[in-house]
Amino acid sequence: MSSLKFGTSGLRGLVVDLVGRPAADWTGAFLAHLDRAGLAPASREVLVGRDLRSSSPQIADDCLRAAAGLGWHALDAGALPTPALALEAMRRGAAAVMVTGSHIPDDRNGLKFYRPDGEITKGDEAGIRAAFEARTAAAADRVEGSVAPLGGLAEAYIERIAGFFGSDALAGLRVGVYQQSSVARDILVEALTRLGAASEPLGRADRFIPVDTEAHRPEDLELLAGWAAGGRFDAIVSTDGDADRPLLADEQGRVVRGDLLGLLTARQLGARTVVTPVTSSSSLERASFLGKVVRTRVGSPFVIEGMEGEAAAGDVVVGFEANGGVLLGSAVARGGRTLSAMKTRDALLPIVATLAEAKAAGLPVSRLVADLKAGAAMADRLPEIAATQSTPFLAMLAAGGEEAAAFFAERGGARGVDAFDGVRTTLRDGSTVHYRASGNAPELRCYVEAADETAAAALLQWGLDAAKRRLRA
Repeated sequence: MSSLKFGTSGLRGLVVDLVGRPAADWTGAFLAHLDRAGLAPASREVLVGRDLRSSSPQIADDCLRAAAGLGWHALDAGALPTPALALEAMRRGAAAVMVTGSHIPDDRNGLKFYRPDGEITKGDEAGIRAAFEARTAAAADRVEGSVAPLGGLAEAYIERIAGFFGSDALAGLRVGVYQQSSVARDILVEALTRLGAASEPLGRADRFIPVDTEAHRPEDLELLAGWAAGGRFDAIVSTDGDADRPLLADEQGRVVRGDLLGLLTARQLGARTVVTPVTSSSSLERASFLGKVVRTRVGSPFVIEGMEGEAAAGDVVVGFEANGGVLLGSAVARGGRTLSAMKTRDALLPIVATLAEAKAAGLPVSRLVADLKAGAAMADRLPEIAATQSTPFLAMLAAGGEEAAAFFAERGGARGVDAFDGVRTTLRDGSTVHYRASGNAPELRCYVEAADETAAAALLQWGLDAAKRRLRA
């Protein structure tokens, strides 16, 4: 049985199940769905990009050749951030396929699909699966296909941000760039420099490193702390593999939560409405500068759906996930400059917006975050947890019966359960434990909120240990 499946962000699975014919067939199914749904661009152009993991060049080639063989004009965008590919595809009104496994290990990879108007919906996923199962070929429409290179996308991506914020937005800031194997590692250095910061590359890798912006690897935290020692930097920044999720550490090397990066971005852009999944902390509802917080299920398609209704009112709408990836639901005009809407996750915007907030306020990033009075929230994961294990575990917690009561007994018991997406349990002391099966990999995520960082760290460790004991008994 193939490991490939759709999760919260595209199709993912083991490389051995994707490389070659499967990649070609899934690309064909995507293009066939566009034809059948009346969404195919008149130009019949499809852009293909990739991240820097070892299998991505071959899989991208499989996708390009498949598209050309079906009569499409396949444009090879090379290695670039997912949001940069999406930005160009939407500008051209073209389809797009991004070869990336985001933050998951190098033995896995995936495909993200974009319609000419943006990310595919959950309905599109069903249509693509149906076309794949039927092995329906995309109509050639009497056009001979081709493969051609496409450059310049990184520059357009940088200019969207630099042109809006201006060349002195980050003047005087010293920013370290943890390059690792992020596809945006050079783009980050260039963008920050153009915005006036003194940027220094750090930790460039010649192999793929699965950097997760929610469940941080201990070795990454150690690196950040070491680089920050001695006050070298005002901040250290990075992204996940395909640069749609940011990582930002303050001047002390402490990582700023992704939902707080989204919150600071909303404030910097003057947004009164934010749309975010249930995994973002409850501190958002306490933010005085927000007028409305719309909660969704986890996954950018759900955030986009939530933003569309809010943007119709004419206000600036910002969407973001707990991993920090920010989506802009409406254009922002300020000082004669305009930041175009982009309804797909991006890492560069929240990094720049947060640093611009700190610079404008004359505050270190740590103080900027502390002034939000957002409490403490943390997240981590248990790897290699199959759905056959996590599904009954979550069902038990959602039922809220004797088993669930016994599970939380050593934490003082539960007073409320929310099973909107995963299972979020509020304990009697007001802290919360939220379990959710990942839609992208075989793992169980655990999110906690508590009164302070010490309590949150202890609760998170308990949550992971308790789930591990239950799942592996």
